[in-house]
Amino acid sequence: MVPGVQVIGPVPADYAEVLIPEALAFVAGLHRRFNERRLSLLEDRARRQAAFDAGELPDFRSDTVGVRSGDWQVAATPADLQKRWVEITGPVERKMMINALNSGASVFMADFEDALSPTWDNVVLGQANLSDAVRRRIEFTNPDGRVYRLIDHPAVLLVRPRGWHLTERHVLVDGEPISASLFDFGLYLYHNGHELLRRGSGPYFYLPKLESHLEARLWNDVFNAAQDGLGMARGTIRATVLIETILAAFEMDEILYELRDHASGLNAGRWDYMFSCIKKFRTRADFILPDRAQVTMSVPFMRAYCQLLVKTCHRRGAHAVGGMAAYIPSRRDPEVNERALAAVRADKEREAGDGFDGTWVAHPDLVPTAWAIFEGRLGERDHQKERLREDVQVTAAQLLEFRVEGGAITEAGLRNNISVALQYLNAWLLGNGAAAIYNLMEDTATAEISRSQIWQWRHTGTALADGRPVDASLYQRLRDEELAKLGGELSGRLGDAAALVDELVLSDHFIEFLTYLAYPALD
Repeated sequence: MVPGVQVIGPVPADYAEVLIPEALAFVAGLHRRFNERRLSLLEDRARRQAAFDAGELPDFRSDTVGVRSGDWQVAATPADLQKRWVEITGPVERKMMINALNSGASVFMADFEDALSPTWDNVVLGQANLSDAVRRRIEFTNPDGRVYRLIDHPAVLLVRPRGWHLTERHVLVDGEPISASLFDFGLYLYHNGHELLRRGSGPYFYLPKLESHLEARLWNDVFNAAQDGLGMARGTIRATVLIETILAAFEMDEILYELRDHASGLNAGRWDYMFSCIKKFRTRADFILPDRAQVTMSVPFMRAYCQLLVKTCHRRGAHAVGGMAAYIPSRRDPEVNERALAAVRADKEREAGDGFDGTWVAHPDLVPTAWAIFEGRLGERDHQKERLREDVQVTAAQLLEFRVEGGAITEAGLRNNISVALQYLNAWLLGNGAAAIYNLMEDTATAEISRSQIWQWRHTGTALADGRPVDASLYQRLRDEELAKLGGELSGRLGDAAALVDELVLSDHFIEFLTYLAYPALD
């Protein structure tokens, strides 16, 4: 019904309400206008990666010194985004959305990216769920008859579209798959932008996996074009950027500057950040991280990144939001539960002490714990932007100092990486992008850490603490053992998951994102 646009996924009646011709024409217009720039920026990523593979290291840019030294600030924060003490995240699945919106958190980030398995059903029904949530009509009836509805004052809604590197293969524009970023963003804004404004809020977004200020500039231009096209004032949209790549850490000022009319903050996306550190320096034996569990937020390079983020945000009048507490509270083992909650409290106390204005949690049961810590720190204040952290001076060397005191690579760590990668990809292929594994909420970012560490350890000839090299034969033996523990390759889609993990780990070249391989196997 829209010239040049082909929907190749099924469109039953409830999908048609989302995929109306006017909405499809809107997102197709964004794609035609901006996709060439998107592809060019992805080529820039590849060129930079080739330079890193050749031994180059990133640094703060010499051509943007004026931006970093200037006294500019981002636009004033909207009233309903002033208090961001606790933010909860999750996929755009109906029941989980209601529970998150009702959790007592300040903000709910509805996720089309790392926490969502992007089946056609999940993507389109996710848009329908968001429209219902915006209009306060979202409900869910459990098989046991329990009915879930929104409370009177739910969390403020933010939406994370998929990253610039992804496409939505069920919608073709002029014969090519549409940018998943523009599809997710455009549909949500088209259906809900004016309604959100009518209700006293606005279209608020989280932007994932940016690697440069030029990628932020592209988003800013998309925002302006979208607002113009829908008759909205420029600056209506607000965006929080996840600093979850090592390259973005060197351009935090520049990213905020490009988005200054639309920016509301930065977030310390710790898991993807760790993945990025592994991926960018994957061929270097001197840039090896130990077992994932040993890379905490208190190790020096992660501390440097977080403190620089707070300093940058507060200097520019933006919120600094802390990283994810991924623990899933246990109902069966109080002792394990208390140890984990103590670690969560310590993590959030450190963030509040460093100057963060709020933090992330993965489960509603963690909201009271995190809330109490920020309430104790901030009292009647919505945030602590007045803490400029002028004491913080972070160098490029500090951001790149990946040594972890006492860190080790162990068989247990290797086994955990294998098991998590298998279990997560099995869940993802079955349509679940947020999987509880070993009392942690695992998403694409944490699965990326697991498989990329194995690839790097194998590729660089790294040895375990007991001296055994992490080679193909060791991986294959442990993979067989871990697969058997999970029920074998005939259980669920574990056979497909194992084939994907094998290719990700044993390929001679590093595959940039596991979703590149897994997405064609979905549906």
